[in-house]
Amino acid sequence: MIRRLTRVEKKWRFFAIFLAFLLIPSSFLYSQDRTSLPTTLAEYQQQHLAWVDCYGNFQCSDLSVPIDYNSLASGRFSIRVMRFRAQDQKQRIGSLVINPGGPGASGVDYAYNAEAIFSPSILKKYDIVGFDPRGVGASSAIHCLTDKETDANYASNSNPVSPEQLNVLVEEMKSYVAKCEAFTPNILHFSTANSARDMDLLRSSLGEKKLNYLGVSYGTYLGTLYASIFPKSVGRMVLDGAVSPRATTKEQNISQAVGFDFALQAFIQDCYKSQNCPLSQPLEKGISEVLEIFSKASKKPLVGTTNRPVTESMAVLGVASALYDRASGWPQLITALAQAKAGNGATLLELDDEYSQRNAKGVYVNNEADASFVIDCLDSQENLSTNAIAQGAPEFARRAPVFGPYLAYSGLACQFFPGIKVTAKSIASISSSPVVIIGTTRDPATPYAWALDLQKTLLRSRLITLIGDGHAGYARGSECVDGAVDKYLLTGALPSADLTCPTIS
Repeated sequence: MIRRLTRVEKKWRFFAIFLAFLLIPSSFLYSQDRTSLPTTLAEYQQQHLAWVDCYGNFQCSDLSVPIDYNSLASGRFSIRVMRFRAQDQKQRIGSLVINPGGPGASGVDYAYNAEAIFSPSILKKYDIVGFDPRGVGASSAIHCLTDKETDANYASNSNPVSPEQLNVLVEEMKSYVAKCEAFTPNILHFSTANSARDMDLLRSSLGEKKLNYLGVSYGTYLGTLYASIFPKSVGRMVLDGAVSPRATTKEQNISQAVGFDFALQAFIQDCYKSQNCPLSQPLEKGISEVLEIFSKASKKPLVGTTNRPVTESMAVLGVASALYDRASGWPQLITALAQAKAGNGATLLELDDEYSQRNAKGVYVNNEADASFVIDCLDSQENLSTNAIAQGAPEFARRAPVFGPYLAYSGLACQFFPGIKVTAKSIASISSSPVVIIGTTRDPATPYAWALDLQKTLLRSRLITLIGDGHAGYARGSECVDGAVDKYLLTGALPSADLTCPTIS
């Protein structure tokens, strides 16, 4: 089943290296006296992080957090933390905590890429601190499927067009949930609200009075919840590629489907400028040719590499993956579509694997798929029945003819988690320290309208608008965006008014 793409930050992955923490002796990472681990909230807040050198210029540690903040006796999760220390400790401003998105993306991996993401001026004065949120990566990871089962899940039909196909999808989702419950203890305690509380424990353990934070994509939702719960602890906060805290799950999914349709149209119009564009003109015909690729793959999978067929859902995911990044994804998509029209799915498969972080050996190098599956359900603002979702599917197809049908059923599994309660609520307004929001006008994954929604929610905020394509706006080559963000992080000075930045040349 194609997964909801709403909260994924992808561009940083082009720098990513999977971190094998087994290289670090566990005795170092767990060097605290286990008998003296915290038992009260005050003790959790007063933790001392035992840093050890790791990966050259980095330091690693673990933070203990309560499994259940309402019942501290329920036990602890261990949260993996990495930092890149400020290069000028005498002029150090403090810690900048970062999150790349997901839910399920590793903040530790993101911190490992600090030198590729942040400017020298930021690296000089900030400790860049990343953490794997609870359930993610090295932090008490959520686990559901084996690698082969994950392959099958990505390949399965996500666009049921008959009652029989819908029944198959329902049974697949029931099985997925059952495996998550079987292999992941405390499955109902991995919500983003709990991760926000964990982030406040991290803030206090770092010795910071206020949280300086940069969150991208889903990371903006984590930051928004933090500001809602701890408004007086917000420091310099940047939310890039905003998720709307006002929209219901269905509204988010429809908006994202529309966003990807618009992004595909922008790609096709740009493709026509290339001599090797495989799509016919006008735009309507180009779109129909993409839909024809999906349709043919539904009847007979495209030929991939290493005997892996590319199914309809995989073809859709490959196209969506390429739309995240204009600079690298769009050229790949030209190649992928030319191949696909001839029945060859090799480049679409490469895009799939890049998105899902599957390596050449068939191993998924992180647990992002499972973590996203569970956390999205725990965060849901509604828990719709199969009938309600099916009844809403035509609206998806009407408003987003290309991607809508594949996102219409993305919340189907949540109803099958026993004991799950809809606890996430639309946030009316937050008054905290000033916050910077970044929205890209043709962002497929987090539509620009969400940045406008978030600005209405965060009462003291400035909006930086990047006119352009692709996901998120910071560290993508815009001097206008990067300059304004860096000035804010270094001095605390907001832009004097909302700022509009031109298309990246």
